[in-house]
Amino acid sequence: MVIKTELCVFTEYRIYPGRGERFIAKDGKVSFFIGSKAKSLFHQRLKPVKLRWTQAWRRMNKKGKTDDSAKKKTRKAKKFQKAVVGMSVEELQKKKAMKTEIRQQAAAAEAAKAAKAKAAAKNKASAKGKAAAVPKNKGKEQAKMPKGGAGGGGGGAKKDFKARK
Repeated sequence: MVIKTELCVFTEYRIYPGRGERFIAKDGKVSFFIGSKAKSLFHQRLKPVKLRWTQAWRRMNKKGKTDDSAKKKTRKAKKFQKAVVGMSVEELQKKKAMKTEIRQQAAAAEAAKAAKAKAAAKNKASAKGKAAAVPKNKGKEQAKMPKGGAGGGGGGAKKDFKARK
């Protein structure tokens, strides 16, 4: 059996048949209160939102019912591998998969290769240096002088025009 209930205008509590008090204002608006306390507070023009025991206050301050489905779900950022300049994604994954010992051995071998190449370049440069001992930039020696001339002093400071006269 379903019982017809109404809601209190002030407290928003359910009012069962045989309970409550109906008030009809001069303008014809019908108000239904659960008890004299709610009726009195309504006529004093107190806002139900400011009274902690009313449903309006509970709704305003998010108390009571919570909808779990309505809450926002935070997403975790997925990791995504991007290629680095000079290395493709596949190479990066291969390096990641390698054990640390193997990686260290590969790094040592690469360092030895680089050292050999450097030594070879150094030997080549020293052989060239002996053959051509004369500097190539004879005319460029003047360009290395400061802009202000021999006694310019660097050029960044303010010039004193009155002292020139």
